[in-house]
Amino acid sequence: MTTTTSTKSIWEQYADKALNGELLTIEEGVSILQADDDEVLPIMQAAFRVRKHYYGKKVKLNMIFNAKSGLCPEDCGYCSQSIVSSAPVEKYSLLDKETLIAGAKEAMNRKAGTYCIVASGRGPTEKEVDQVIDAVSEITATMPLKICACLGILSDEKAKKLKEAGVHRYNHNLNTHKDNHANITSTHSYDDRVNTVEEVKAAGMSPCSGCIIGMGETDEQIVEIAYSLREIDADSIPVNFLHAIPGTPLENYKRTKPMKSLKVLALMRFINPPKEIRVSGGREVNLRTLQPLALFAANSIFVGDYLTTKGQAVTEDHNIIEDLGFEIEECAL
Repeated sequence: MTTTTSTKSIWEQYADKALNGELLTIEEGVSILQADDDEVLPIMQAAFRVRKHYYGKKVKLNMIFNAKSGLCPEDCGYCSQSIVSSAPVEKYSLLDKETLIAGAKEAMNRKAGTYCIVASGRGPTEKEVDQVIDAVSEITATMPLKICACLGILSDEKAKKLKEAGVHRYNHNLNTHKDNHANITSTHSYDDRVNTVEEVKAAGMSPCSGCIIGMGETDEQIVEIAYSLREIDADSIPVNFLHAIPGTPLENYKRTKPMKSLKVLALMRFINPPKEIRVSGGREVNLRTLQPLALFAANSIFVGDYLTTKGQAVTEDHNIIEDLGFEIEECAL
């Protein structure tokens, strides 16, 4: 009688390492990104083991609100709002309190647990911080929402004021690998971004920091980006995929293929196992019909539109979650 011994796939071994707190090597991370597309389903199944361990089948919904558009002196090559962009975008200063509160009500309608107030620019003025605080104070007093602010480079004093006002989380993405940063922008440094995340943490806000995939980085650099996000201990990691917008310096960059996008999300889950992994901007363009599979690694998405680009209908996102047998996570303040 012949017996066969079943062995775990390499991807399941990676899941074991993640669940045991062991960090994948650069070579192991690259092997995920460069795996044959036939391996995508086994990779996603292994990533789902890790995701399910920490988050079950819950999906966090976030809504982004463009509170200040254009008028930005920074030269970020991916951004339609930057000073070097000729893309036709709306330009307006920080919206008033009533408009910010109306946005929060819309977030509730969309079943989002987190309302993300985003303003273009290098960093907020004192007046802009006070405007945001004024709105946040009323929102948190009347609605069961977590507030995430994304206002640019932040000083310790402004970070403390936002925290005291009830801002739960602050977003400031690393965006790309430190060695690729100068190819994307010259008006601020990679260290400026890291320092803002550290200010956020010091003030007691939850740090949200992620990346934009598809801006010329190598596979090794993608793995190292995941390492960097682990090192700064970001609680929430938005994984954006470049949506190349006409009129921006990166307008001719190719999109990340759907299967590669899934591998990136799995990698982020293996390297940052307990963290909120949010499939973010560009998911509709890059993942296309494979969007539902993303939630086997990611546990969070934006619903509705992004800053200057359209998202898909909110009902479609709700349907994806329902059809997968997942459930929307209610906000727990």
